[in-house]
Amino acid sequence: MNITCFHLYNDYSGSPKVLRNIVEGLLDKKHKVTIVTSKTNGVLNDLFEVDNLNYEYFNYHPSSNKFLWICHFIYAQVSLFLKALKYQDSSVFYINTIMPVGAAIAGRLLNKKVVYHYHENAFIKSSFYRVLYRIMLIIADEIICVSKYQRSFLPQSNNISVVYNALPESFICKLVPNMNKAFNKKNILMVSSLVLYKSPIEFITLAQKLPLYKFTLVLNDTQTAIENFISKYNIKVPNNIKIYPRQSDISRFYNEASILLNLSNRKKIIETFGMTALEGMSAGIPVIVPTVGGIAELVDDDINGYKIDVQQLDIIADRIKYMLSDIDIYSELAKGALTTAALYSNKYMCEGIETILVQ
Repeated sequence: MNITCFHLYNDYSGSPKVLRNIVEGLLDKKHKVTIVTSKTNGVLNDLFEVDNLNYEYFNYHPSSNKFLWICHFIYAQVSLFLKALKYQDSSVFYINTIMPVGAAIAGRLLNKKVVYHYHENAFIKSSFYRVLYRIMLIIADEIICVSKYQRSFLPQSNNISVVYNALPESFICKLVPNMNKAFNKKNILMVSSLVLYKSPIEFITLAQKLPLYKFTLVLNDTQTAIENFISKYNIKVPNNIKIYPRQSDISRFYNEASILLNLSNRKKIIETFGMTALEGMSAGIPVIVPTVGGIAELVDDDINGYKIDVQQLDIIADRIKYMLSDIDIYSELAKGALTTAALYSNKYMCEGIETILVQ
């Protein structure tokens, strides 16, 4: 089967990682796949020169300037629409996130099967995202959600499915769980975008509160952007934290960590899944995540980590100290993390997606 996949912005965030996994699974099943995405550095570049896979690019890069962002977005949608019209021999248009709306419209005009992989929660974002959500409901033949939480916002319909995200074996094989080593490292990790609602400032505040622990912050942006952010908000970075820019391979940071934090501010954004939490647990690392959203479905208190909101920073600090106070406590949480991670199989995810695409 010919399957054309559309993704707006190729970077190192969660949604293109999921797309890469799915494309690899489809190629293993001998489907012919085309990826249409932005001409930027990201995880989809890992699939260069793979048999039965074609690439097509367009120019797009987000901007912090709203006017420029709108201009870039409109240009990208026109590009997606025109490029999609060329794929009349494709059986399915697979739309990754609600953002490639130009490709979805072209798919409907061409009478193609249009499948949306819906990673966002449009209801907690701006009205712009809700417009894209409405377009999805009108156009999509099938909608794939990434969690029960996310699914709960959509209308009851037989064409909406829940398929949990998973990690590729190529990533998991780089992880080396070692509970004793991780416990002794006393290293707190957060992998995040460089935006206020992901709470990088609060993470740095935690490092100030816990000077006896090491902190590592990996931000999905350039070194220049990070330096500008620190300067803009007059952030005092303590000596016990290291801050890294965007990484092509994040596995080494998980192998050096003791605990993974996700501090997304539930008042501004709610995680629909939480790939970094799954990555951390796959490395045998207990996690602390927000109390609501798809990410909260991954975590059980006292089993594989804790659910605590960023507004309770002192409680998070106390919980970190508790988790790293005793090797037996830590080991039980680490074992629970590995057990949970094993439930999210890449094989089952790819099979679930393929079934929806080909049925």
